[in-house]
Amino acid sequence: MNAPLAERMRPKTLDEYIGQSHLVGPDAPLRRAIDLGRIPSMILWGPPGVGKTTLANLLANEQDRKFFSLSAINSGVKDVRETIKKAENSGFFNQGSPILFIDEIHRFSKSQQDSLLAAVEKGIITLIGATTENPSFEVISALLSRCQVYVLKALDVPALQAIVDRAISLDVELRQRTIQIEEYESMLKYSSGDARRLLNVLEILLSQFDPSATVTINNELVERTLQREILQYDKSGEAHYDTISAFIKSVRGSDPDAAIYYLARMIEGGEDPMFICRRLIILATEDIGLANPNAMLMANSCMDAVHKIGLPEGRIPMAQCTVYLALSPKSNSAYKAINEALATVRQTGSLPIPMHLRNAPTKLMKELGYGDGYLYPHEQDASGATYLPASLKGKRFYHPKPNPQEDKLNRR
Repeated sequence: MNAPLAERMRPKTLDEYIGQSHLVGPDAPLRRAIDLGRIPSMILWGPPGVGKTTLANLLANEQDRKFFSLSAINSGVKDVRETIKKAENSGFFNQGSPILFIDEIHRFSKSQQDSLLAAVEKGIITLIGATTENPSFEVISALLSRCQVYVLKALDVPALQAIVDRAISLDVELRQRTIQIEEYESMLKYSSGDARRLLNVLEILLSQFDPSATVTINNELVERTLQREILQYDKSGEAHYDTISAFIKSVRGSDPDAAIYYLARMIEGGEDPMFICRRLIILATEDIGLANPNAMLMANSCMDAVHKIGLPEGRIPMAQCTVYLALSPKSNSAYKAINEALATVRQTGSLPIPMHLRNAPTKLMKELGYGDGYLYPHEQDASGATYLPASLKGKRFYHPKPNPQEDKLNRR
């Protein structure tokens, strides 16, 4: 069976690598390190599909170093130690240290990251970790201090177009076909800046036609085809966006069984646990809010616990938090209040702030009346005071929902 187009078009040399010129272009910092043969341990941080894995492979090839690869999704401490042992035994005096590439290193727990420290510090391996998450939060400080962080940028339109054109002109299969690109916009939209997804999109489009036919790709063809078939390329076989949507709506609808079921589907499908935890925090504020302020504390504690222990144990606090949020009373009053306030600000602009609320740090400002008439609520009866701009006097943004917690706020 032929390899997918994205795999066939993986660059073999740095000269074929498209994008990230700020790192690997002429006289760029990573290119200089490569030319000097001094590749440091590093973290490659950037969005999906911008070339992190490809760059790691190219660095190994450029330096003729042994290359070992692990995925943080299915590798534990034992796998890390065994791979380090292999790397230690494979070294040669005339070569640099072997490269250990860890994809999605942000999914490693603290203990898993700790197991890398000694090998990195002693130079047994050169570590290259790839992450889509901010390494400041996801990589332990001891390991981060031993690595250079390189930020990879989302691919821009010229780079994405160049990737499509390169595939059509150089791929062993595609160059035998007659393919014309009339419009790129929809292809690039569906790719979301991800080169791998872009080539998958191109492959889907071409699969609709006989290899001997002339294919003209335009926005109408892309929209018509991908609305029907794009989900076939969803990672891990799961309908990613549909599943998280079902999860959110099940919690919002107070159905703990459905919520747990969709949580299990996401975990089993390899979803980033931090993504799930972020959604739980959003649910706690957007859909539960003031009806149960403890929900926010629970969701934050859940993220902290999952960050510390990782998977598989992290499934337990996520399940606990999911059930708690699903069974909590619901209120979106704060969510609606800020949205209504934002809409008012956008409509009315910067209305004058009442003089009694303004700060008066200088003598001139005091003389101009800044701060005059302000009532200090801790010492004076300020029950009749107004705080909104004059043209918004009496405007209500916060409307309490009927639940025990907000009934108290409403009475207040």
